[in-house]
Amino acid sequence: MGETSQAAGPGLPSSPPPPSPRSGCSLAPTVGKRTPQPGGDITGHLTFPLLSVTLLVSFGSSMLYGYNLAVVNSPAVHIKQFYNATWSQRYGHGLGPGPLTLFYSLTVSIFALGGLVGSLLVGMLVDRYGRNGTLIRSTLLVLLAGGFMGFSRELGSPEMVIIGRSFTGLHSGICLSVVPLYLGEIAPKNLRGFLGLVPSIFICLGVFFAQVLGLPELLGEDRFWPLFLSVVVIPASLQLLLLHCFPESPRYLLIERNDICGATRALCQFLGTSDIQDVIEEMKEEQQSLSSMEMVSVWQLLRDRSVRWQTLSVVVVNAGMQLSGIDAIWFYTNTIFENAGIPVSQVPYTTVGTGAIEVVAGLIGCFTIEKLGRRPLIITGFCTMGICSAGITVSLLLQTTLPWMRYVSVACVVGIISGFCVGPAGVPFLMTAELFTQSHRPAAYIVGGSLNWLCNFTIGFIFPFLQMSAGAFCYLVFCGVCLLVALYVYLIIPETKNKTFMEISHIFATHHSFLSNPTQLTGMMKLKGYGTLESSSLEG
Repeated sequence: MGETSQAAGPGLPSSPPPPSPRSGCSLAPTVGKRTPQPGGDITGHLTFPLLSVTLLVSFGSSMLYGYNLAVVNSPAVHIKQFYNATWSQRYGHGLGPGPLTLFYSLTVSIFALGGLVGSLLVGMLVDRYGRNGTLIRSTLLVLLAGGFMGFSRELGSPEMVIIGRSFTGLHSGICLSVVPLYLGEIAPKNLRGFLGLVPSIFICLGVFFAQVLGLPELLGEDRFWPLFLSVVVIPASLQLLLLHCFPESPRYLLIERNDICGATRALCQFLGTSDIQDVIEEMKEEQQSLSSMEMVSVWQLLRDRSVRWQTLSVVVVNAGMQLSGIDAIWFYTNTIFENAGIPVSQVPYTTVGTGAIEVVAGLIGCFTIEKLGRRPLIITGFCTMGICSAGITVSLLLQTTLPWMRYVSVACVVGIISGFCVGPAGVPFLMTAELFTQSHRPAAYIVGGSLNWLCNFTIGFIFPFLQMSAGAFCYLVFCGVCLLVALYVYLIIPETKNKTFMEISHIFATHHSFLSNPTQLTGMMKLKGYGTLESSSLEG
């Protein structure tokens, strides 16, 4: 399995290993004859294998995250009735409103707790099994979860619902980091943003499918809710059957496994060309720069001063993504609409309408990211969410005197979801891949993913109680978080569009000394029109 590092598994070799059957492959038949320019025009076009594997992992992994976020929304009444009836059969009395709310909140939030555990396992799994191998193995968790939830009512066990939800969370915690990691490493730099946001579209599609299937005419009836929860086994099974047809990440094969033959074959398949010399040279340059460095652990990442601004940026955007309140909106959309005065019979259809809008918003973000860049999408998204969160507070306070304000409340919910899907839904995961080199990337995903899920769990668990205690003012907390994250991105994070991983690393290496030196803050300027900090007296 190679040398072992202190925490993250196999380390990068301290010096190039001797030729072996795996590393001694001749590249002559597969690369072009021109002299490569490191960091040069390493671009490509969208090939069928690239598009196919992106759609497959987005459908079989990312979509399940969105589906499981929203699937407990519409059958909430039926699940609570099942909990109450089962408790009454066991102990001779039902659950009170408080314990029942606590029990259901645990069902909702255990998904995020499982996701937190999954995110902590990412570094070990991708190092041992690779990116592709981890995604294949993780689907077994979904099949197990589907069995638990599907048979829970037949066996009269609410615990099986909670266990199944924890397994789906474990799967999502792994895949939410591994999918963008895999796609970010196989995509040419000019397609990295587009392919990196495809999973966010499928997250929105997952939410939308959960809303549609939750309609009373489909699986929204009381007798169908176990089937409704276990539908996730279908896309997971498809991924399990087909993903082995696609190769492992070329960067993982070459940089971490020194498997030049395997990396060459993977590049030729993904890029649809044998002219891959520039790509190979760029990866070798990164491998050489990391030749004396092992794969870093999370603790080493947090202590590494050379990447502290990248690490802080990952912390801010991932925490802000969840503390923006989006999961509170998704988990409790029906309740929010009922409080806004929408008739109960119309709430499911209103929710489906918001789902369709978020899919459209996700498509807009996906098809504009390579033209506009990462920064405009994430800043616009967080600002929209912040303004709409404040709008919900105002509309809920005034709807008793101004009945038409209930429609403003619905519009603000739509605005929050749309703003999220345009940028914050996918760009933080893409940024996590882009801001770090190969040695730091798995640890960065552990930090970002665990923080993401910890905040997810916190919001999912406390939001019902926060709503009961603070009422309409609880959305002002989300407003403040969104606007602060947007300000941080505007001031600190540079644009990464059309840049290689090494170029992005060099940008931060150039600017971190300035950002850390208060005496130079008087030299604040815009960096190439993007709003980050610059000084003419920077030192490398």
